[in-house]
Amino acid sequence: MEAVVNWYQDYMKLADPRIQKYPLMGSPLLITSILLIYVYFILSLGPRIMANRKPFQLRGFMIVYNFSLVIFSLYIVYEFLMSGWLTTYTWRCDPVDFSNSPEALRMVRVAWLFMLSKVIELIDTVIFVLRKKDGQVTFLHVFHHSVLPWSWWWGIKVAPGGMGSFHAMINSSVHVVMYLYYGLSALGPVAQPYLWWKKHMTAIQLIQFVLVSLHISQYYFIPSCNYQYPLIIHLIWIYGTFFFVLFSNFWYHSYTKGKRLPRAGAGAGAVQQNGTPAITKVKAN
Repeated sequence: MEAVVNWYQDYMKLADPRIQKYPLMGSPLLITSILLIYVYFILSLGPRIMANRKPFQLRGFMIVYNFSLVIFSLYIVYEFLMSGWLTTYTWRCDPVDFSNSPEALRMVRVAWLFMLSKVIELIDTVIFVLRKKDGQVTFLHVFHHSVLPWSWWWGIKVAPGGMGSFHAMINSSVHVVMYLYYGLSALGPVAQPYLWWKKHMTAIQLIQFVLVSLHISQYYFIPSCNYQYPLIIHLIWIYGTFFFVLFSNFWYHSYTKGKRLPRAGAGAGAVQQNGTPAITKVKAN
């Protein structure tokens, strides 16, 4: 415990003062508490509350929620591009800009917005629980939703920007497509002709993890790379590789082995809110 406390104190000394003013960023206790409550609700409290109740339909809410996240994700992608990736970044080994220039401060803001989007997306699983879609609350879904906002908090606490922000921009781009599918799916039969691309959702996720891992791997092959926090690089590479394996396993069980996927018209619950088509009998892990 003493070693953990010492590590925490040393780490917090590295905190970027520019992000301290943003909500949730003062201490890891609040974001950790939110995620612990989330896990407790979806795995224990929520199913008990819904045990003797009829599932909520929530169709109108899901339409508004999913299309709102499409717009929010588009905005985040745009801000990442304009705060570095289409202006001063080289797309190679870009360090974090710790200055107070307008562009650097813009990157800090969008890094925080990305973390906020991950907190908002916890509602995905709450929808599953309230609709009694328990088969869609898989290990892959819960792990992805609970670990990403927590790990991103620690990342932007010391390094909001640089090459470490690439995976956030790519993830937000994928979520534009993903939540667009959810929104159309929630519309019901009227959107059926526009949902032919459901089978490509997992492929898009796999491409995402390949791009992230390849990009971050540059750190290991560029001798002059001056990115300031190697630990963040290692964690992003491990994260991308780990999820590539999990999603590949899902792809294999869903398509190669010919498992039946639910109908696209089943609403937002027809696809897991982490980007994988939901199946009831085969776990994603």
